[in-house]
Order: sequence, then C-alpha cells, then structure tokens
Amino acid sequence: ILPNSNWLLPYARRGFDLLTWKTVRSEARACYPLPNWVLVDDGGRADGPVTVVDRWEGDPREVSSAVCFGMPSFAPVQWRADIRWAAGQLLEGQLLIVSVVASPQLGWTLDQTADDYALCAGWAVESGAQVIEANLSCPNVCSAEGSLYCDVLSSVRVVERIRAAIGDVPLLLKLGVFPSDERMSEFLRSVNGIANGVTLVNCVTREVLRGDGVPVFGEQYRRAGVLGRGIHQATVSVVGRVRELICRHGLSLELAAVGGVSRVSDAEALFGAGADAVLCGSSPAFLPGLAVEMKQLHPEW
Repeated sequence: ILPNSNWLLPYARRGFDLLTWKTVRSEARACYPLPNWVLVDDGGRADGPVTVVDRWEGDPREVSSAVCFGMPSFAPVQWRADIRWAAGQLLEGQLLIVSVVASPQLGWTLDQTADDYALCAGWAVESGAQVIEANLSCPNVCSAEGSLYCDVLSSVRVVERIRAAIGDVPLLLKLGVFPSDERMSEFLRSVNGIANGVTLVNCVTREVLRGDGVPVFGEQYRRAGVLGRGIHQATVSVVGRVRELICRHGLSLELAAVGGVSRVSDAEALFGAGADAVLCGSSPAFLPGLAVEMKQLHPEW
C-alpha cells in the first residue's frame, strides 16, 4: 500500500521492483475515519468472522489484518506531480504501476464512469506510469466502482475506454473473488485482447468484529476486506484456477498474484500455481526486508 512517493521510494530502495501506487481518483477523496486498519485473528478458519486483536506479539509473518479505507486519493494536481517526480527516482529494472479508479457521482451513466476511469489512466501515463492497473474491486465502498468486476459487460465497456486513452501501455485489472468459476471464465474471456493481465485477489471479504461481536468498522461495513496471512491459501487456489482457465481458453492474459505473501515459500507457491508475477500488499509494512530475502534465495526473481 504505497499512497505517495514517501512510501514508494523507501520500498524501491529495499529491493521491491514491482511498485504499485495506491489507487488514485479524478478528485480528492478523504480516507474513512479511524479505525480503518486493524489486526485480526481468524481462528484458523478460512471463512466466517474474524476478531480484532489489540496487539500482535507473535511472528510478524503470521499477521492478518482488515482494512476499510474507502479508496482515498489526493487531488490530481498533487498525485500527478508526485508520480512524475517518483518515476524519475526509480532504478533500472523497476516498474511503476499506477492504480486508478472512477469516482461516480449520483446519476452518472456507465459511459461517464468509464470516461472517469480513462481520464485518470491517461493522467497517470502522462505522469510516468509504466503500467496502469484499473481497480475494479474494493470491498469497502458502496458505489459502483467497488464491485464493477462482477458485471462483465460493464467492465468491458470501462476497459475498452481505458485502452483507448492509454494506447499500448500495459493494462492490468484488479479483481476480487468471483462468485463462481463460470463468471470468472466469462470475465477473463471478455477482457482478453483488451487488457494485458489481471491482478488478484483484492482482499477476501469477511465479517470483522470486536470481541463483543460489534463490527469494528460500523454496521455499514460489517463485512470488510481481510488481507495478510489468512488469505494466502485462498489466493493460491484462485490463482491456480485462473491459470487453468487461461490455458484452457488460450488467453493471452498475464497473471499478477497478491495475497498473504510473507515468506519466500509463499511466493514459490504462487509461482507454482501459475502466477507470472507476485506482489505483496500489507506484509512489507511488517517485513521490510522481504524482497531482499527472496532475491537471496532466488536471484532469478
């Protein structure tokens, strides 16, 4: 989660080479109020509620957390200048991915939402983005951009509009967990040839509760995005299924995997499942030396 150059560049200097600038918008958007990032205990369960813990005293590689940010953004005049400066500071071989999202207003049509995505993507490319990531999935917003990936036809319209705005610049689509493999297959086949690849998974949605059963982010966000160690096995499973669909249908999509990577063996598992690239979301906050550790054991990475 790298919201500006103050976060992105220190991780670039620590060996992280695929650097995703946290989702930007065409307007300033405040972050949801505190608490908006909490540590959680999943009780060893793959689904069901997770419980907030006030303090983590165990192995940092085992951390799971839940977030409810609402996809905040600096104003375009700020993030465009910051991206432009940061892009010039990266080393050879490092790649700047900028995540973009629309900010639909009341009464907007799909075409207006698609145009807003495209506007942000074009600005990001002008500012130095080498790859655009269209964020089609966020579990913690109530407007249309938060679950766009679930609507295949609307997603295609948006992706086509972004492609027209950015030309040949590589385009990734950030996705959540699909309700079925059939829907996932339909989505992948529909965007093939327009997008270059997909990034998944964007959290796993679960109830996030205090010990007394009260939702920590409020009733409106009783279910929120869980990330970290607790979603790793689910991510490996999804990546394997996506790779199988890509191969079965002869698709040209690349696959960037993210979810619960806190050990070298976690990245190995995702590459083994079919990922072309492996990203880290929250774990670098607790394990800033993780990229160095990986490269020491896998210089080919």
